[in-house]
Amino acid sequence: MCRFLIYKGKEPITLNNLLTKPQHSIINQSYDSRLRIDAQPVNGDGFGVGYYIPNDNEDNSPCLYKAITPAWNNLNLQRISEKTKSKLIFAHVRASTYGVLSETNCHPFTYKNIMFMHNGGISNFNKIKLKLINFIDEEFFLQIKGSTDSECCFALFLHCLKTNGFDVDSGEVCDIDILRKSLVDTIQNIKNWVKDFKGEPSLLNFAVTDGENIVVSKYVNSKVDEAASLYFSTGSNFVEFAPGMFKMERMNKNQNLVMIASEPLTFERNDWLSVPTNSTISIRNLNVLLHPIIDEYYIDDQSSARSNHYASSQGMIGSYPTAQDTFNDVPPLEREGRAIPSRQASLSTVN
Repeated sequence: MCRFLIYKGKEPITLNNLLTKPQHSIINQSYDSRLRIDAQPVNGDGFGVGYYIPNDNEDNSPCLYKAITPAWNNLNLQRISEKTKSKLIFAHVRASTYGVLSETNCHPFTYKNIMFMHNGGISNFNKIKLKLINFIDEEFFLQIKGSTDSECCFALFLHCLKTNGFDVDSGEVCDIDILRKSLVDTIQNIKNWVKDFKGEPSLLNFAVTDGENIVVSKYVNSKVDEAASLYFSTGSNFVEFAPGMFKMERMNKNQNLVMIASEPLTFERNDWLSVPTNSTISIRNLNVLLHPIIDEYYIDDQSSARSNHYASSQGMIGSYPTAQDTFNDVPPLEREGRAIPSRQASLSTVN
């Protein structure tokens, strides 16, 4: 499976502080993942990084750099990352489940100002692909350039976004509630289509941004299996305190940055919290909100054990602090949109 990373901050960060310099950067994860225990220990099927920069003109689409070479062996990426800064960054390293090795199959995918990436895979995708294509508008089908399930999911998301009333061609910032609803609608459509076929669970960790707001899902269509790993971290500064060693500083109550990652970038347990299974995490103005995805696969008691056998076999499970107790002892109607405190240390979340 793949790995992705998201950064949103008040101040721009140099890309290499996320991509290459940390000992457990996303690039190092691509060949030395500490959470991956399956038989395929590398994410060497290409990579991509997308980032937004201030523009004086009307083009607010993200910059995008993709390549099919392994991320750890791309000198251009290293050189670019040393000189490039951004306040909002999407990065992805690929281990292919569908689609050939090509730049069109590398994440992130973009349309106007919207950027999207996926970690996981859709069970029986070849059997539902025709349903998906027939469901979406032609304009979004024609945007599909590659052969992955992930890009088809992006086309489906754009269709849901338009159905929910947002003009995807406007290049404007979308209301975050519509952004989240469209991502959940995407998940629910896929879930309903794969119900008719027996197979392994679908792992649907999606990430989407309009250049300002961000919504990320952690989802599996199962009541007994764990989803692919997803963590987040907040703080005042992400600093290098020794060569290759980074930590999240919390010098005051200011929340200056948020990071979301398939796998933590640091080895400090208190730096990261795990997103609960079958939920979304949203970022608006650096405020972090958790929403449960309540359907037939949602378990109200978040302390109930799920099996990590399948996700572990795909290299998608690790042992880090969890945020699942964020939902514990809170009535379901009150959980919707519950905010995460800016100082993670205040949460009793260590397993």
